[in-house]
Amino acid sequence: MTTTLQLGLAVGGGLVLVAVVAYNTWTARKNAPKQPDPLPPSSVQTEPSADDLERRDPAFEGDDLPPLPVPERKPGMDALIDVLAAIAVEQPVSGDAALAGMPPTRRVGSKPFAIEGLNAISGQWETPAAGQRYTQFQAGVQLANRTGALNEIEFSEFVIKTQAFADAVNGLPEFPEMREEVARGRELDQFANDHDAQLGFTLRAVHAAWSPGYVQQHAARLGFVPSLIPGRMVLPSGTPGMPPILGLAFDTQAALAEDLDQSALREVTLSLDVPQVDRAEQPFVRMRDTAAALAEAMDGALTDDRGYPLQRDALDGIGASLEQLYDTLESRELAAGSALARRLFS
Repeated sequence: MTTTLQLGLAVGGGLVLVAVVAYNTWTARKNAPKQPDPLPPSSVQTEPSADDLERRDPAFEGDDLPPLPVPERKPGMDALIDVLAAIAVEQPVSGDAALAGMPPTRRVGSKPFAIEGLNAISGQWETPAAGQRYTQFQAGVQLANRTGALNEIEFSEFVIKTQAFADAVNGLPEFPEMREEVARGRELDQFANDHDAQLGFTLRAVHAAWSPGYVQQHAARLGFVPSLIPGRMVLPSGTPGMPPILGLAFDTQAALAEDLDQSALREVTLSLDVPQVDRAEQPFVRMRDTAAALAEAMDGALTDDRGYPLQRDALDGIGASLEQLYDTLESRELAAGSALARRLFS
């Protein structure tokens, strides 16, 4: 026969077990990565009705169709950051012949290499195209980029490739002096090293971790869109063809996990490639505002890459330094976001 004591112990043990299970459940939920908000019913896609299809017919929209974005014209070569070799020809050369003589690769070592022709009709320098005629050509190789300055071996390869093209179009190339150009490349490379800036802010979870979907949802509300790289989003420029204003990145493995809801992120990184973005976009101000908005919405703390909190005074100091950097770049005709700056700092 079960005694009162045994019954009490059984009841008490059951209550303890329930409490333990409840506590474990609460702890698991508390520590689980934060999930994105569910989509409202209005955002759920459904099959379009006949009326919808009729309304979407271009014949009913007239001039309301948005214009297609115009791709940015590829910037031409410039003596400021390129070695240029003129190629004279006795008579106009067809674009087809020029294309047939082009080298298979557009690089010399780690530097971009290009050939341009002077269009006989437009009088503009351009990459040779079929159906056009050209009265002269020029070949160029970039003096420096983020891999370093042009060296003697790369210059020699530039000469070989240019000479091969000149032979193909019956042209006569004229090369600058190698030592002078290599020295110019080193000077430009030193300037670029001294005035390059790539900023990064880290946003760390204060309490619960975040799921990738949670991060993506909050970033999307601020204008970020997914990039081709898993775990990376970008804030696009308002100008078609221009580099993104900001980047946002988190762990690639978490982005590729089979169950994204269970992937736990403790930090995300905001980045700004200063020379690549036009000053007029106010990229640093937008970076600060974006970081603050994400920190508030996601319960995060803003730090540098070493984990130290970023205070307002420190951010103000960074902003002032960037203004000086912008002025210096502009004084060298390498304004941030310009075609030349984007090529040099790449």
